[in-house]
Amino acid sequence: MSILDASSRPRRIKILAALSAVTATAALSACSNPSVPGATQATGAAAASVPAGLESFYSQAVEWYPCKKDAGMTERSGDMGPGTMSCARVKVPLDYGNPGGETIQIAMKKRSASADTATGALFINPGGPGGSGVDILPQITSTQFSKDLVTAYDVIGFDPRGVGESTAIDCLTDAELDAERSGTESPSLPDDATGEQKRAAVAEETTEREAKCRAKTRPAALLDHVDTVSAAKDLDILRAVTGNSALTYFGYSYGTFLGATYADLFPGNVGRFVLDGAVDPSISGGQVALGQAKGFENALRAYVESCQSGSDCPLTGSVDDGVKQIQDFLTSLESGPIRTSDANRPLTRSLATSGIMVPLYQSEAWPQLSIALSRAMGKTTNDGKPDGAILLYFADLAAQRGNDGTYSGNGSEAIGAINCADFPVMGDAASWDQEAAEIKKASPTFGDGLQYTDVACQAWGHPSGNERKAIHASGANPILVIGTTGDPATPYEWSQSLADQLDSGQLLTWKGHGHTAYGRAGKCVTTAVDEYLLKGTMPAEGLTCEG
Repeated sequence: MSILDASSRPRRIKILAALSAVTATAALSACSNPSVPGATQATGAAAASVPAGLESFYSQAVEWYPCKKDAGMTERSGDMGPGTMSCARVKVPLDYGNPGGETIQIAMKKRSASADTATGALFINPGGPGGSGVDILPQITSTQFSKDLVTAYDVIGFDPRGVGESTAIDCLTDAELDAERSGTESPSLPDDATGEQKRAAVAEETTEREAKCRAKTRPAALLDHVDTVSAAKDLDILRAVTGNSALTYFGYSYGTFLGATYADLFPGNVGRFVLDGAVDPSISGGQVALGQAKGFENALRAYVESCQSGSDCPLTGSVDDGVKQIQDFLTSLESGPIRTSDANRPLTRSLATSGIMVPLYQSEAWPQLSIALSRAMGKTTNDGKPDGAILLYFADLAAQRGNDGTYSGNGSEAIGAINCADFPVMGDAASWDQEAAEIKKASPTFGDGLQYTDVACQAWGHPSGNERKAIHASGANPILVIGTTGDPATPYEWSQSLADQLDSGQLLTWKGHGHTAYGRAGKCVTTAVDEYLLKGTMPAEGLTCEG
């Protein structure tokens, strides 16, 4: 998951199941502290009030129907018993400032608890922004969540407004998205381009994208109402219409921002909350980009060091040498893209950059990154010629592109719109150029793709009405925040910051590499989270897991 928009940047959970077939199983972690009693579940219908003017939305009936046990909302025949999937759509206001106006739909998919009687509903958000809870639900309940959780809870994935099966943003054809991701559609800039030239290029691309989104999205006004505050208000309606007096919630990455925003708006409705791989809500879009630049460059160095400590590593010499070899490889693709398994889609620099970033999200995939680089550098192919097929596979995996050339989701289109709705434009031309230089210095490998976020949002033309500020969620039940020390996409400091901001926040640390922890960090993290979600028992203060 990346916080800021670039179609080549992947979101975290979407790659988990597909990579599981080609990655090693994570080792079990060890706990440094036992757990102690903590949070309890909010109960009683009186715990949740209905906001004035929204009574009809909160009282609507949900019509669940049986749906297939895969991505999407396709209907199937049969019952909706334990362990099965069911789907529904819920009506919400397009604009909460005008609840009597136009409405949109939010899609939900539920895996019923395996037990005869469910403990309650556990809502999930996989990140993004733009990640589909509907699509990820079958994967997350079969490969990520513990058996104890899916036995006890009805797990509900939902697509936030603008995403997937909900009323969604639509911008590009599949062919146009292919071209955009390849980088072949980007304005050509000289190596010594000035800040003014770079800003103009970003603005031009964004303006063209916005026009296409406005032409295809229905209603077009959705582009002005995809902010996270609105999504959090939608989530409270979902809570109510599914019969839950309090919301039990698990958010990854961007989902931590959605969860924290919900807790700030509806602290009395907070049940048991887990926020894994946290976003710091108080920092600007430029600061987010700088944090990610540092995070991914550090992750690349950690990967290179790990690669060089083993056998069959394509990178020689020191860590600095290995990083330079990757940078030189990416530079070479600017003038000469290399072949892949698709004769019509050579590996460009843009695609290769994405293909390298994806495995950095999960250290379990580092061995496969080594194989991919070996082949792309022509070191292990039968004919000695570079082959970028595996790196292209990684890049397509993150973008939800199938072998048939179709995209299964709209995450690459939704992410920019949601980010610009959440991040007000800050600074001016001089500060943006200075910020771009800091990002490039922090990440010589990936920095180019993380620059000028404020320029993009200014050109987008749908200004944010929100404020970047600390979130306290005063009065909420205990909220468990999980931070991974080597997280490239949501640096550990962000989890520390959010846990400090939240009045009832508590930090659980995993000493590991990759993005987020639960489901890949081993027994220590799994036990701590399950004890909280199933029994209301918070981990000990300062708990640190290793492995």
